[in-house]
Amino acid sequence: MNRKEARKRAEQLVANMTLEEKASQLRYDAPPIRRLNIPAYNWWNEALHGVARAGTATSFPQAIGLAAAFDEELVHEIAEVIAEEGRAKYNAFTKQDDRDIYKGLTFWSPNVNIFRDPRWGRGQETYGEDPYLSSRLGVSYIKGLQGESETMKAAACVKHFAVHSGPEALRHEFNAEVSPKDLRETYLPAFEAAVKEGKSEAVMGAYNRTNGEPCCASKTLMQDILRGEWGFEGHYVSDCWAIRDFHERHLISPDAKTSAAMALNAGCDLNCGNTYLHILNAYQHGLVTEEAITESCTRLFTTRYLLGLFDDNEFDSIPYEKVECKKHLELSERAARESMVLLKNNGILPLDKEAVKTIGVIGPNANSRAALIGNYHGTSSEYITILEGIKAFAKDDIRVLYSDGCNISRPKTEALAFDHDRISEAVIVAEHSDVVVLCLGLNELLEGEEGDQGNQYASGDKESLLLPESQRKLMEALSHTGTPVVLCMMAGSDIDLSIAKENYDAIIQAWYPGARGGKAFTELLFGLYSPSGKLCVTFYDPECDLPDFTDYSMKNRTYRYLESKPQYPFGFGLTYGQAKMCDAYLAMDEMEIEAVVENIGDRAVEEVIQVYVKVMDSEFAPLHPRLCGFKRVALNCGEKKSVKIKLDQRAFMVVNENGEYIKDGNHVELYAGFSQPDETSIQLMGCKPVKLTAEI
Repeated sequence: MNRKEARKRAEQLVANMTLEEKASQLRYDAPPIRRLNIPAYNWWNEALHGVARAGTATSFPQAIGLAAAFDEELVHEIAEVIAEEGRAKYNAFTKQDDRDIYKGLTFWSPNVNIFRDPRWGRGQETYGEDPYLSSRLGVSYIKGLQGESETMKAAACVKHFAVHSGPEALRHEFNAEVSPKDLRETYLPAFEAAVKEGKSEAVMGAYNRTNGEPCCASKTLMQDILRGEWGFEGHYVSDCWAIRDFHERHLISPDAKTSAAMALNAGCDLNCGNTYLHILNAYQHGLVTEEAITESCTRLFTTRYLLGLFDDNEFDSIPYEKVECKKHLELSERAARESMVLLKNNGILPLDKEAVKTIGVIGPNANSRAALIGNYHGTSSEYITILEGIKAFAKDDIRVLYSDGCNISRPKTEALAFDHDRISEAVIVAEHSDVVVLCLGLNELLEGEEGDQGNQYASGDKESLLLPESQRKLMEALSHTGTPVVLCMMAGSDIDLSIAKENYDAIIQAWYPGARGGKAFTELLFGLYSPSGKLCVTFYDPECDLPDFTDYSMKNRTYRYLESKPQYPFGFGLTYGQAKMCDAYLAMDEMEIEAVVENIGDRAVEEVIQVYVKVMDSEFAPLHPRLCGFKRVALNCGEKKSVKIKLDQRAFMVVNENGEYIKDGNHVELYAGFSQPDETSIQLMGCKPVKLTAEI
């Protein structure tokens, strides 16, 4: 049914409820109303990269890895799988009358916050640092999840609105101060696209304040922008226990009933937490009206009707057998392959199975399941670590030696041993191997969300871009063995790669690649496929002084405003083959770039065509050209293709200091290639993008 019909039915149902019943439905754990045949419903479910926290489901690469694939169609397919598995599980759970948390059809995903600071632990949940890339992938996810049928397959919730990206330790009392320009140019575009294009059914407010207003009771964000400018018609949910922060941490409210009233009156329909238990108290004190309670309740039941939860619908027949089916697992492996980024290769890769007799697999993430999955994950029926993937591929043809080399963060692996007690074994393994695959990085215990599991020293954030000392010692030791080293970096963020860049033969950024990531990595390692991922975040030079973590100005942040050379740039990634950007044409009337590409190498490749734009002669343009289009393309040997890339109407506009999109300057420069047009990218790639100019 359409929204108008769903709304009408919701109004009729809510009209039959008492005030107490209506108020009870504004909690994430909404109780049943048996006299009206309304079952209990828990709104809280997660699905960043697969159905999460509700048992078995297909495990995809973490969101940051999906972003590195630069593939809208892939993200759309993954979201379709998540919705299908979510429905399959929901159908089975409800037959068991199991209506517990994480078992509904309202998924609190995607996270389109901008990864503005590489220290932010939750950055792994995002689609990276670029507003355009985040917008396109967010829309693809939402459309894939919600579907285009008469009944909504599952409901998306775009989060965390808005201007939210750490520090985690301060999020409950933090006030993010942002200029109108940065707000509109950087922090809001992905949300705007999610609402206006993706039609996201829900929006989640952030913990912090933005320019003094709490994000779950912000007139500016919720009323003026979200429902006013963008015409949002869905429901708004608080982040979990964020409304309690009003009176306990932000200190902008005297008590719980006032906090509940502030949020409800601003348009926060659903409370993840328990502060809305005080709604009736707020009503009795004249702080909220019954009309406000009724409206929020109606919005929530509109969503439940759109999902077909009170009717027989086409998705009721999706069987449980769809969960982790062969097709879904194959998509997960494809996603992992597309996500991995080849940052360095001196020619050692791909490995030749016939030439390699012994491989040393070393490192704390080599045989780690935690390093596969990232945070907000489900359960897989099978995990394939890097070690397991290599051993399965090697069979009896290659001897595989293994050492964990060190603890992932502590100085020793055995309590009674000396510090760095596994380094000598790692060196021995290296000395007895033809090549070493060194698996380092982090996991959700070291980078993630405050109060979840988090690390011991920064509430889930990183203190710096350095690996823990235990891993740095291991890196140094292996650099002196003389054995070629391929580094597999498993992390959800920028890690300093100075040692590897200087001393190792190859580097692959594998992110958190999903439960079967070890198989995908091995297939790239031995050349069954060519790497094709691109960095969706800047890897900063270690000498670069990062701005203060609490500073939300974009000055010297992300590739668009970086004032120094990066270690590895946004948009960078190598392949084993060689594609050539032959030419590019701009059709201004159609707002379209046509790129002609050719595979001039000796193997099939996939590349990502990237289009960057710089508005010239405008004081409001970002420091560097910004991404305005991209398209993944597959090329067989000798194949030539013409690829058309649509440009957004804002590609030729800038944002002024008042936060307004305007046409300014006389002309634009456009670049079409396989990377940014910056000096570092050109040097690393060994080729330049094609440059075009156009009058505005």
